[in-house]
Amino acid sequence: MRIKMCSVHVNDPATAFDFYTSVLGFTAHLILPEHQLYVVKSPEDPTGVGLLLEPSDNRVSTKYAQGLRALGLPAIVFGSPDVRADYDRLSALGVHFIGEPSTDATGTSVLFDDTCGNLIQLHQDSPARQG
Repeated sequence: MRIKMCSVHVNDPATAFDFYTSVLGFTAHLILPEHQLYVVKSPEDPTGVGLLLEPSDNRVSTKYAQGLRALGLPAIVFGSPDVRADYDRLSALGVHFIGEPSTDATGTSVLFDDTCGNLIQLHQDSPARQG
């Protein structure tokens, strides 16, 4: 078994698709606007896990997303080989980060706003965990 797809709830799938592709650099995998169905993939792993930009069009998903954000928790974590470089690149593109990258025993991470209702974490494993 393997993970084929996961999802993140967004308040507007089409807007999220634009942000995730144009700003974050993900590639389009599946686009069916008439069904609000947008799936992106990492260009670094084109046969890997798809990310469904799931509409938050019901009370439960909306409350869940709002609850995570209120607690300062990421809706999803994206791995990065160099968080500082991604932070600098995305900051230059206007991405709003919640603070500066910080490092602890697990590695370096930083949160940003995906403009679609979520906090997203970028994470880089510590050298001890990369082996």
